[in-house]
Amino acid sequence: IQMIDSTIMVELKYSTTDNFFGEDVYGNLTKAYFQPDVAQKIQKAQQLLKETNPAYSLLIYDGVRPHSIQKILWNKLDSIPPKTREAYVANPAKGSIHNYGCAADLTVFNMDADSVLDMGTKYDYFGYLAYPSKEKENLRNGLLTQTQIDNRLVLRNVMVKAGFSPIT
Repeated sequence: IQMIDSTIMVELKYSTTDNFFGEDVYGNLTKAYFQPDVAQKIQKAQQLLKETNPAYSLLIYDGVRPHSIQKILWNKLDSIPPKTREAYVANPAKGSIHNYGCAADLTVFNMDADSVLDMGTKYDYFGYLAYPSKEKENLRNGLLTQTQIDNRLVLRNVMVKAGFSPIT
């Protein structure tokens, strides 16, 4: 993605310990890879984001994910029953669209504030608080703020306009 648009930021969370299991499994991998049509959609989303707020940038957390890493992620959640686990991590026996470079985990970075927008959860949060379909309920229950939902909508809207389909 960096070759297509150098303004898109990349911090591969699985190349750090800032992920759900606290281990670096990507090693020295620092570049995000995508299928060409997916990369073009990400570039379009970046352009749309910059049009509405020049201080914002997409920040990629994950792109193509080797099958060997998919197995590690799956196995790290072994305390969760397989059917429930599949809501968060694809079963490596079936594969994931991440394995083919067709999915992006990302957020919005505010250059002026030098931080990511507050989305209400950390990366790799496994629970209803992260579910878009539960946002109204979480707002009513005081678990999310309107600002956090608005920040999510900033990202979701540019991604959908660029041709992506959100997950619920």
